[in-house]
Amino acid sequence: MAAEHILTISEVTRYIKSLMEEDVVLQEVWLRGELSNVKLHSRGHLYFTVKDDKSRMQSVMFAGHNRYLSFKPENGMKVLLRGEVNVYEPYGQYQFYAKEMQPDGVGSLYLAYEALKAKLEEEGLFAAERKKAIPIHPARIAVVTSPTGAAIRDIVTTLKRRYPVAQITLLPVLVQGEQAPSSIIYAIKQAVAANCFDVMIVGRGGGSIEELWAFNDEGVARAIAASNIPVISAVGHETDYTISDFVADLRAPTPTGAAELAVPDQNEIVRTIMTLRKRLTLAMKEQITREGSKLERLKRSYAFKYPEQLVRQKEQELDGLLDRLKRVAKRALQDPANQLLHLEKSLKRLHPDIQVKQAQEKTSQLHVALVKAMKEQLNTKRQPFQKAVSELQLLSPLRLMERGYSLAYDKDQQMLIKSTKQVEVGSELQIRLKDGKLYCRVEEKQPFE
Repeated sequence: MAAEHILTISEVTRYIKSLMEEDVVLQEVWLRGELSNVKLHSRGHLYFTVKDDKSRMQSVMFAGHNRYLSFKPENGMKVLLRGEVNVYEPYGQYQFYAKEMQPDGVGSLYLAYEALKAKLEEEGLFAAERKKAIPIHPARIAVVTSPTGAAIRDIVTTLKRRYPVAQITLLPVLVQGEQAPSSIIYAIKQAVAANCFDVMIVGRGGGSIEELWAFNDEGVARAIAASNIPVISAVGHETDYTISDFVADLRAPTPTGAAELAVPDQNEIVRTIMTLRKRLTLAMKEQITREGSKLERLKRSYAFKYPEQLVRQKEQELDGLLDRLKRVAKRALQDPANQLLHLEKSLKRLHPDIQVKQAQEKTSQLHVALVKAMKEQLNTKRQPFQKAVSELQLLSPLRLMERGYSLAYDKDQQMLIKSTKQVEVGSELQIRLKDGKLYCRVEEKQPFE
């Protein structure tokens, strides 16, 4: 074999690339297919797979083109794409470079996903008030995932690193394929029946929408909702959302993130304990200092400094109190005799016979004074009274009545009748004379002109 006919991998790849670039069909082609594995890079480039029922092709749409899109590309969407097919030299694989994208209807999986999501949301399975709180320090953790995937390795590694005291129990399941939903449902029910787990992680690593579809199953969603164990959903990557994410008590962006949300960080716990220990030590030192200062004050007090003098002083105070007690006791014995003598004198002074005599004398004196005062008062008031009576007699209407006058009142004697205008024909009146009353009825009115 001639050496000049041996090619490098790069040369072969570059040759194939040049053939594709010379092909007019491949340089301006329209494709129809369904989107899968849609990922928007932080730099704005859109990476995805476009497929039909038999084949799939890796594709990219650079930021300069996808910023003009009027919709958000999602997994399961059916689209029309315009662009070129070319070779990505570093990997030696061909891929589609999209320049334009238009919706071409929605894929069946996407429609099913949206329909189930709307149904379960209407039933209230996504409601925040039904979600259970994740325990802060779980002792036993159930992990429902594939025993061979990368997800279980990431979860176990993270749990042991962050919180090694937690006991991890793997409930192995199928995470894709037709049998996956029933396998996941059975494992969740097993965990609930065991009644020994504090939290449960359900999930798998990333994949296409078809590979993640088991976690969009209605039965899986209802099993998670019915679980009395708090469930953390950890399906796919950060941009992947499944029905399980919405119905779970907490969604994690990745399996590793689920492990971080399920348990506290032991290093953080140690730091908290150290902080509390320092605060406790400081508080104890401050308490010891306060009590030490109090002890020093007591030591410097008179009682501790001069105990003998204090005892002598108290003995003198005791002697004084004893003397006072004797005086009080002696006075207590003498006071009853003095009090008895005083009561005897008071009793004699207050004897009923003496009280009666004194009262009789006082009554006689008051009687004399009262009679005298009454006479003086009568004499003083008689003349003004007689004068007033004379004046009243002169002004009394009864004197006028004796001369033939009378007074007319209404029926109830509430109003004095002074004019014919105050009465009507038929009105009842009272006529007062000097020696009595007349009850009359008005038969006719005749005013003076």
